[in-house]
Amino acid sequence: MALNTALSGINAAQSDLNVIANNIANANTTGFKGSRAEFADIYAVTGLNLNSTAVGSGTRLEDVAQQFTQGDIQTTGNSLDLAISGNGFFAINNGSGVTYTRAGDFQQNQNGFITTPDGSRLQIYPPNGAGGFDTSTLTDFSWVTAQSNATATSQVTMTSNLPASATVPANAFSTSDSTSYNAATPVTVYDSQGGSHQATIYYVKTGTNTWNANLYVDGQNAGTQAMTFNTSGGLATPSNGALTFNPITLGNGSQPMTLSLNVTNTTQYGTAYSPGTISQNGFEAGTLTSLDINGSGVITANYSNNQSTQIGQVAIANFANMQGLRQLGNANWAASTDSGPAVMGTASVGQYGTIQSGALESSNTADTTAQLVNMIQAQRDYQANAQVLSTDNTLATALFNAVGH
Repeated sequence: MALNTALSGINAAQSDLNVIANNIANANTTGFKGSRAEFADIYAVTGLNLNSTAVGSGTRLEDVAQQFTQGDIQTTGNSLDLAISGNGFFAINNGSGVTYTRAGDFQQNQNGFITTPDGSRLQIYPPNGAGGFDTSTLTDFSWVTAQSNATATSQVTMTSNLPASATVPANAFSTSDSTSYNAATPVTVYDSQGGSHQATIYYVKTGTNTWNANLYVDGQNAGTQAMTFNTSGGLATPSNGALTFNPITLGNGSQPMTLSLNVTNTTQYGTAYSPGTISQNGFEAGTLTSLDINGSGVITANYSNNQSTQIGQVAIANFANMQGLRQLGNANWAASTDSGPAVMGTASVGQYGTIQSGALESSNTADTTAQLVNMIQAQRDYQANAQVLSTDNTLATALFNAVGH
């Protein structure tokens, strides 16, 4: 009896040591969650439980419970390294279905997909075309948006001051005669193919509080528009502040360019000419330079032409019973009947934690101090049960010797 009881204790202590050894071995495994050996006693009773003097029969391993406590978050600086602070798992697809992980050490494969080191593809919600994301659909995260399309300039916005003291030029306007205009402002504009062109607005005073704005693009005349100012120096006409010029054919295969000049904030004061601020709404084609992922998991692609676009949102899963998840290795888990189905959502909302880009979650057994203490306790349990075996063997030997004599 005592031999079997002590043997069950030794087996239990060995199981405990095995669990602790696995925890320590994975102290540097990204996203690893340690386990804890849980035991139950063995107690044999009669059918009617009438034996009040029955002694227990030892112990057995009841469960190896996963511990989903938060691991430390370590900064890496790699934008594809992701860590979840709080509840949730990344959803990944290994080709056979969706599984879940806390290990965010993602990388780009040769086909542009963002994957785990073992090749499972990170799942995201795609854009829905209305400025948000389709949270009903999971798709592979692919970094293949290599170009940002060019956009032709359609509007130039200028804030400038034309001097009220300026005189009307004596000579007829000509771009080659600097005495025939009072001021000129150059600005770079873009055609439908993203090619850059030099546009220049020439201001010519025509009378008291009246001016002409002449627009030329690469030397081509796009027309003349009149401007008038009130006695306070504010723009009177055009009343909407928009000067629309004739289309310009650039001869490079792009669409004709039609420019509108927004001069709403143009003034005529007694100070000298000041071009102020200039902006335009066109840009050249751009190549993908970087990705940003914010705390909500929204992925923004940044391009060399200073444009950006949101290309998806990282999907986050949670479970009613995380302890019921089935371990797959590689810090991956699968849903089971015990865990319940994945409840999909987005980071920073409700029960879901936040995402930190450029960081990784360490193993929650990285601090091995607690594991070493547990190991010492398991070792003592093993030694104590081994001592029971030794003692029982000594007693049995003494008994056999006494009976033999």
